[in-house]
Amino acid sequence: MNPKVLILYGYGINCDNETQYGFELAGAIAEKVHLNQLINGDKRLKDYQLLAIPGGFSFGDDIGAGKVLATKIKYNLAEEFSEFIKKGKLIIGICNGFQVLVKLGTLPGFNRNCDKQEVTLTFNDSGRFEDRWVYLKVNKKSPCIWTRGIKTIYLPVRHSEGKCVSRNSMIRERLKEGNKIVAQYVDNKGNLAGYPWNPNGSELNIAGICDETGRIFGLMPHPEAFLYPQNHPRWTREEVKNGEGLKIFKNAIEFVRNG
Repeated sequence: MNPKVLILYGYGINCDNETQYGFELAGAIAEKVHLNQLINGDKRLKDYQLLAIPGGFSFGDDIGAGKVLATKIKYNLAEEFSEFIKKGKLIIGICNGFQVLVKLGTLPGFNRNCDKQEVTLTFNDSGRFEDRWVYLKVNKKSPCIWTRGIKTIYLPVRHSEGKCVSRNSMIRERLKEGNKIVAQYVDNKGNLAGYPWNPNGSELNIAGICDETGRIFGLMPHPEAFLYPQNHPRWTREEVKNGEGLKIFKNAIEFVRNG
């Protein structure tokens, strides 16, 4: 049976169609569900194996990107959301979805404490919206199931608040020591580098993190925006064999099928 994925949408989320399509290409049954359908009980999280919170500008990024949506989930769906996590189901937050997960406290989720915020995603150092393609290096020691078999990946970013900052130096060290840093911004030779390679000034060049199980993953770049070779900005000038972002969705579906 193909795994069922809930693609959250509504109130400014605008990458839901691409995210749904990415999961469908990977072999899942992906269903778009409006936030109000969950709050009203018309749809239930427990009926799905995966949850995707796509990118966009939920609630117009008022009072901070992802903050209002995170608050909506916390005060309306806390029990369902917590049960979903406890059962070991998979969650991915992309861009605005990543912002939601850190503001909920779901990531990094030290010691399975998923409701205490330890990091945030704040305004880019450049002081402006960044829309560019970036190189990422994946941490081979990370437990993240979403990035298995991926060493490097090239994806676009589209955000104003993507700078990952820890609450204090102790949290920053715990991220490193626990291998929760899944992906880092690098230059075209694979080395950690500053702007524009690191488009937002994230500490430790963080582009994505996971929880200790590797089942919950948040990242700023958009894998759903690179599903076909033709999505690559230089596909007519370089040999591009596939859409690298699709591998992230396939990894999750394979994990659920084999689990």
